[in-house]
Amino acid sequence: MAAHAKTTDVPKALATPIDIGGNAVAGVVAELNKLLADTFALYMKTKNFHWHMSGRHFRDYHLLLDEQSDQIFAMTDPLAERVRKLGGLTLHGTGEVHKLQRIKDNDAAYVAPAEMLAELRRDNTAMAKAMREAHEMCDEAKDIATASLLENWIDETERRAWFLFESAESDHAAG
Repeated sequence: MAAHAKTTDVPKALATPIDIGGNAVAGVVAELNKLLADTFALYMKTKNFHWHMSGRHFRDYHLLLDEQSDQIFAMTDPLAERVRKLGGLTLHGTGEVHKLQRIKDNDAAYVAPAEMLAELRRDNTAMAKAMREAHEMCDEAKDIATASLLENWIDETERRAWFLFESAESDHAAG
């Protein structure tokens, strides 16, 4: 049985040289790997809710969550590649995702549509907060490239939270 690689044990052949200090890079890499795990978890939860949507707004919510899941998944490769550009290792499998994720799974057989939207809004809001914290680390490390990526993703994440809020609010306003 092969040993599991750790994201902190970088083989010399994969240690991409970079002019940002080693301790700073290690902190940013660790934070980006947590964000990557959260991104996979949020993607799966969004797809789960997309697949199991029901009710009178089925079509609108189904399409909204499909659009949002595509946007979330689109972050995964640039996040992982940024870790590699920094000379770190990124996630190797779902076990590492499970270990690092802060976004909790929802495996319930049925979740009411309004609760789906509310839960995803809370998750996206938490994700934006975690991204802002990672951005602060990047600023301290003078890692402008990663900070720039995070700025765009923070805006996208806040937009998703806004759409989820407004979609849920329209239900409440309608009575």
